[in-house]
Amino acid sequence: MKKLLAVCIIGVFLFFPYHRTRLGAASATTKVVITYAVFSEREGGLFVARDQGFFRKHGLDVQLVYVSTASVALSSLARGDSHLNTGSTSGAILGAMAGGLDLVFVAGLVNKLTGAFVVAPEIKTPMDLKGKTIGVTSIGGGNWVFTMLALEHWGLDLKRDGITIRVIGNEAVRAQAIASGIVDGAHIATYAFSTALKRQGFRILADLVELGIPYQGTTVFARRSLVNQSPEVVEKVLTALVEAIAFIQDPANKAPVMRSLAKGLYLPRVEDAAEGYEIMKTLYERRIYPNVEGIQNTIRLLGATNEKIRGLKAEDVVDDRIVKKLEQKGLFQPGPK
Repeated sequence: MKKLLAVCIIGVFLFFPYHRTRLGAASATTKVVITYAVFSEREGGLFVARDQGFFRKHGLDVQLVYVSTASVALSSLARGDSHLNTGSTSGAILGAMAGGLDLVFVAGLVNKLTGAFVVAPEIKTPMDLKGKTIGVTSIGGGNWVFTMLALEHWGLDLKRDGITIRVIGNEAVRAQAIASGIVDGAHIATYAFSTALKRQGFRILADLVELGIPYQGTTVFARRSLVNQSPEVVEKVLTALVEAIAFIQDPANKAPVMRSLAKGLYLPRVEDAAEGYEIMKTLYERRIYPNVEGIQNTIRLLGATNEKIRGLKAEDVVDDRIVKKLEQKGLFQPGPK
């Protein structure tokens, strides 16, 4: 487990180019920077689209850049260092929207809660979380939202039930915190990590996919100004992602998909991606519409303590014009396009 986490931590130190990348520049391909702040199988569509040449097929030279938090991703979008971001709806993203940054959700790649809620061996039911400490990446971040929605689903209340939320760090750090007993449990998005913990005797309290909670998981968002100025580029990106999803869901492509997943997550061995691959096949839908109900559910959760976020309406932060165009072109239908 420690070796796996160390490899992961070393592998994610990627950097933005020193210059801003401009869309539409005259060249054989259009350079596009896509950031992602979640390190899990949910980003498998990005990895496959890159490795299998779906971006290149549509004339895109895409650079995928991992950033540690949504705040970093938002800063890069605001500065023009990146063009699109994939991530779950979080306090940082909704807060930026409420604060006036012209962000808009253009697609929904994973429209549900995902990942595993991993806990110490002695915790056998959700009620056993009373009086315990749960680790998160940050307060209000996507991982915190996952955690709070799960606790709410189980009828647990932080104050009433004496549950402590402790800011620990990213995915690898949270997994290590569980293993070392620093926290009693945490939401772990990467199934390779939760599987490794399970082998050590830790308990999977729930696979959040099975809870059926409305949520906008992995979404594609960008500045509205960019979508309006370069809709053809956004359309090409989304087309490549839909083609990658179709590739992932074809069992004949298991081997190359596992290689992409292992490479993207910096796993030491391709075999370590096996369980994540099986889960990833079920995460995506080809109809990549943003989940308005899921976005509204997060606005409700965060709006309880944030007046500006409470004033947002999900339908106002969604722009599904390009997704509708893809559906009209028949891209969501089974079979090669």
